[in-house]
Amino acid sequence: MPIYVLLTKLSPGLSQQMKERAQLGRTWLDQVKKTCPEVKFISHYALLGQFDFLDIYEAPDEKTAAKVSIISQANGASQAQSLPAIPYKQYLDLIREI
Repeated sequence: MPIYVLLTKLSPGLSQQMKERAQLGRTWLDQVKKTCPEVKFISHYALLGQFDFLDIYEAPDEKTAAKVSIISQANGASQAQSLPAIPYKQYLDLIREI
């Protein structure tokens, strides 16, 4: 199944709700699992930079990946980008084909 990377930036209002962060994250994850049960999360990270969170997940197609981003925005993200990710070995194989 294809791998995607989700980069999320919280809205300023949500960024200030640090005490509720665990519950807000659980609500988001529950909604993703309900709406897109085929999505399999691999890793979750908090970031200190331009984005607040990075999630690595598998999804069957780009439409499902788009749903994950849309759910993030519906739950208070000011930015949410799902990007396709290619394992490095496969990337090297692609280079050899050129």
